[in-house]
Amino acid sequence: MDESDELHRRLKETARAHHPDRERMRARIERGMAGPGTRPARSPAPRPASWVRVATAAAAATGVLAAGALALDAVMDDGADRARTVATTPGPSSGTPDSPPAGARDGYLWSDGVLDPNSNAYWAQSNITIGTDRPLTSLTLELRVAQTGGVRDTGSWRTLPEEDFTVSVRPETGALVYRWTLKDGVTVPAGEHVFAAQYNHAEGERDVGDDRYTAVATGSGRPVEVRGGFGAAR
Repeated sequence: MDESDELHRRLKETARAHHPDRERMRARIERGMAGPGTRPARSPAPRPASWVRVATAAAAATGVLAAGALALDAVMDDGADRARTVATTPGPSSGTPDSPPAGARDGYLWSDGVLDPNSNAYWAQSNITIGTDRPLTSLTLELRVAQTGGVRDTGSWRTLPEEDFTVSVRPETGALVYRWTLKDGVTVPAGEHVFAAQYNHAEGERDVGDDRYTAVATGSGRPVEVRGGFGAAR
C-alpha cells in the first residue's frame, strides 16, 4: 500500500471515531442567527496613562498644595501681625495713665480736658481728668473759663472726696477761674480722677477755644505740671 492509501485509511478511521456534540453546535447556530446585536458589548480596555501624564498630574497637584500652603501661611502671618498690633496699641479708653486719650503728660502725671456732652445752649460743664501713676501728696488744679458772655458759676464737683480739697471760684479779667487745692496731709491715690466746673453762659453754642487748665502736683519724685485746653463734647 502506498502512502496516499495509508493516509486515506486513517482519515476514514478518524471520521468514524468522531462523535460531534449536537447540542453545542445547535447553540452556536442559534447565536449566529440571532445577529451581532445580541452579543454582549465589551468595554474598551482602559489606556494606561503614560509616565508623562502621570508626572504632569503629580506636578500640578504639588503646585496646588504648595500654593495653598503659602496662602495659609500668609493669612496666619497677617493674623498674627494684626494680633500683635492690637495687643501693643492701647485704645483711647484703656483707662491707664500710660495711654491718655488726649491732653498732656509730664512724667507720672497726665490730663485730658473735654466739654461734657450734657452741655446745652444756656449751660455747660467742663470736665478735666487727672491721671497719676503714683500717689500724690500735693495737687493744685486751676481752670480758666473764658468770659464769652454771661459766664456765671453754677457749681463744681470731683470724684475724690469733697473734704480733701479747698475749692474757690472767682472772676478775673476775661475769665471765670476755678481752683481745687489738695489739703495738707491728704494723699491722692494713683489712678484717674475727674474734676468738673459748671456754669451758665449766653444763649447759643459756646466757643471753648480759649478755655485753659493747669495742674501742678508732687508725688514720689520731682514735681510735675500738665496743662491743656478742651476738646469737643464726648
